[in-house]
Amino acid sequence: MNIKYGGLFVLMCLVACGGSAVVDAPPQKWQDAEVRVESRPSPPRPGVNEFLIIVTGSRGPVHNIVVSVRTDDDDQWVQAIQDGEVGVYRRAARVAFGTRSVLQVQIKGGGSEEVLRFPLSLSR
Repeated sequence: MNIKYGGLFVLMCLVACGGSAVVDAPPQKWQDAEVRVESRPSPPRPGVNEFLIIVTGSRGPVHNIVVSVRTDDDDQWVQAIQDGEVGVYRRAARVAFGTRSVLQVQIKGGGSEEVLRFPLSLSR
């Protein structure tokens, strides 16, 4: 087997072994940035789940903002913890079928404030 085909074989094996990414909610836009939400576990289950809010602008990760989350209009906003300067913010939140099946993400930065709503598909 020559090197060209050997490399192709290894690449195909790696692709075959990779897991499929599950999207918890479609990405949304905030100003010129894309905001994505991932949950741990994925898909989210009723109860407490960890959420990662990933904010990426045209120049890379957005880290000069304040991100807060909640899952019900009656809840207080809880600030997410920033993972360094890589545009990733983490927070645990309680989710359930019904009113708690939407992750609300509040973003403050650049003199503006906006709330994005990410509908979640909960596993049973």
